[in-house]
Amino acid sequence: MSSAAVPASPLSPSSLPAVTILCRRIRVRGLVQGVGYRPFVYRLAFELGLAGWVRNDAEGVDIEARGAAPLVERFVARLRAEAPELARVEAVEVREAAPERGLPGFLIVESRGGQGTSTRIGPDSALCHDCLVDLFTPGNRRQGYAFTHCTHCGPRYSITRELPYDRARTSLAPFAQCPACLAEYTDPRDRRFHAEANCCPACGPQLALLGADGTPLADGIDDPVAGAVRLLRAGGIVAIKGYGGFHLACDARNPAAVAELRRRKHREEKPFAVMVANVASAAAVADLSGPLGAEAAGLLELPERSVVLLRKGAGTDSALPGVAPGLAWIGAMLPYAPLHYLLFHAAAGRPAGLDWLGAAQSLVLVMTSANPHGEPLVTGNAEAVQRLAGIADAFLLHDRDIVIRSDDSVIRLDGGGVQFVRRGRGQTPRPIKLKDDGPTVLAFGGYLKNTVCVMKGREAILSQHVGDLDSPSTVAFLEETVDHLLHVLDATPDRVAHDRHPDFPSTRLAQAFAAARGIPALAVGHHHAHIAAVLAESGTPADHPVLGLALDGVGLGDDGGLWGGELLEVSGAGCTRLAGLTPLLLPGGDKAAREPWRLAASALYRLGRGNEIAAFVARRYPGQEKVEGAAVIARMLGQGVNCPPTSSLGRLFDAAAGLLGLRAVQRFEAQAAMELEGRADRQRRQAGHAAAPLAGGWRIDAADATGALDFAPLLAALADWPVEAGEREGALDAAADLFHATVAAGLADWAAQAAKARGLGSVALGGGCCLNALLVADLRAHLNNHGLAVLEARQAPPNDGGLALGQAWAVRHHIHD
Repeated sequence: MSSAAVPASPLSPSSLPAVTILCRRIRVRGLVQGVGYRPFVYRLAFELGLAGWVRNDAEGVDIEARGAAPLVERFVARLRAEAPELARVEAVEVREAAPERGLPGFLIVESRGGQGTSTRIGPDSALCHDCLVDLFTPGNRRQGYAFTHCTHCGPRYSITRELPYDRARTSLAPFAQCPACLAEYTDPRDRRFHAEANCCPACGPQLALLGADGTPLADGIDDPVAGAVRLLRAGGIVAIKGYGGFHLACDARNPAAVAELRRRKHREEKPFAVMVANVASAAAVADLSGPLGAEAAGLLELPERSVVLLRKGAGTDSALPGVAPGLAWIGAMLPYAPLHYLLFHAAAGRPAGLDWLGAAQSLVLVMTSANPHGEPLVTGNAEAVQRLAGIADAFLLHDRDIVIRSDDSVIRLDGGGVQFVRRGRGQTPRPIKLKDDGPTVLAFGGYLKNTVCVMKGREAILSQHVGDLDSPSTVAFLEETVDHLLHVLDATPDRVAHDRHPDFPSTRLAQAFAAARGIPALAVGHHHAHIAAVLAESGTPADHPVLGLALDGVGLGDDGGLWGGELLEVSGAGCTRLAGLTPLLLPGGDKAAREPWRLAASALYRLGRGNEIAAFVARRYPGQEKVEGAAVIARMLGQGVNCPPTSSLGRLFDAAAGLLGLRAVQRFEAQAAMELEGRADRQRRQAGHAAAPLAGGWRIDAADATGALDFAPLLAALADWPVEAGEREGALDAAADLFHATVAAGLADWAAQAAKARGLGSVALGGGCCLNALLVADLRAHLNNHGLAVLEARQAPPNDGGLALGQAWAVRHHIHD
């Protein structure tokens, strides 16, 4: 249903005092559709006795206001100052105008489409307090209804097909409002006035509980929510349909259920996120003490409802066995959809009112993305039954379509503020503001953690997380994301950006997209893009050179090598590599990234101790039958067979973990590095301070003040660290602490020397290793002590999830069309 005119307010200019009457045409830009902005304008005009109208259009909200001069001026001022909570008003533009319609009173009129959309739709938002009251108030016509929303909350981006944001352009279009809902929708005194997702049990979507074969379960016919809770309590795995896709849920306190979900999803050790009813419930399974804990609690309650990485408490692993093994952090989120609240309410025995939401609840749910291993998130009902066969025991779903899939956002808190690990539901398509305007650029991102970026005007819109492009279905999702983002933003790219790697699916898609439209497609180096992303969000002028520390796993370097620990000078589209970490060899190529013991062998070879490799591996990894393999690796290293070099800091972390015997094989990306961080964090919490860097733990090539950075002395110390006897766990924790402290100090020394030599005062930190909170905290402090300003990724992930932003920024400032 599109926006129809509603009854005019009873006041008109004829009832105002005999003063100067003005007519003003007002344009409001920003996030002003789908957030209750038109009803807000209507009520404000009604209060002030103004005549005119308001409508959505392709540029935002268009208003005509007529009335006494002081009242019109007050109206304009309040358009920004008193905007609805979810709105983001970026500009209020006012001009004189002759009345377009000249009708008395104030109207909400038909929305107007058009070319050149410059407004945007808001992200999905958690249920507001007023709707919670409706949900749990006996006798309310929406009591227990899983699709209760108003203008202040609910799904937005995930149900929107195109702008302007009207019901006819959403997945609510098939659900005609009943007379009661329509009365709310057209009543300016109601908070559901022009709420496009408005519905009730009589006219809206409905829940169903299906079995593994897709047929209704008798246990859930009358009460799907209660039936789902019984299954979860019994150890079952239930696929639950949310805003942006399905979750796979199980009882996080049930180790057998968690283990079975891991088995079925082929997710051996990668951490799961959990959903808890409220902050009190989170505090029961995580450490929310201290200032950072209080701030993390606040992040949990934000309308975005991101997954927040919380520090584990002393009893976390015993309370939630197998959820996040070996790590210092656990990801948690609060309910955001009415359905989630109903699940926790049913588990609590369905108490009356809202008081139960202030108390800790026993139910903790694993809530992980519902997708077969390596594939995109499931969104459709039939798709869920088909693709999740053999994984889910049941499906708690509904008949409202999800227009665009979107995984949960993941954030973490460190001493520098909030940092994204992944942008998705609740954040997309919220823009990143830019300092300058320029050509419209579409960037296709990289291979891992892929995202897309549209840079249009003074905004960069980073898509939701697409994922690793290692399956045809994820590549298809990338194409789908590009099409939808361009459509909903009404964006026509002038240029296309992509990674320098020629074989990435994202590169091939970018080149094909550009060729089909006759526009330039430009490659951007992987590590250049990491630093450029930080410069884009920080508003650094394109002609202002900055020192960049690009710290990650492996990316293709400009020389064709495997980079990952780079000192760069970046200025707009220009990027010069000054130096890299002293390379380590990768015996077995990519296999070395999955097996840290191979990196340990490489480190020994680098130290001139290749003859010790077999004995060292036997000592550090007893009973793992790697002695014969170690001898083969030693020969490969000695002969230079299948041992490409890399300057990657991520591989240095793997080497450290391998040298300490921490783990022979990684079950997911960066597992060894995350475990090292967890151990260092535990050591610092127990000691009350960080370790001092290892004296002489690094050296910089004396041939050049900005030469290679070599951590060979640190690796030698780890190789000889006494972890086979005595307090092994304590020894590992101390070594991990020393490693972090020394690497941070060495990187800062390296950067400071380069900055001094080149007259630079700022250092930008980018790359996946910048998600290591301990490393970055130490590095930030050292750089500040050297008098250097530090720029960090905050609005986009520092890992490959932010590459598209950096690619777009670099290509926008490219001097050649």
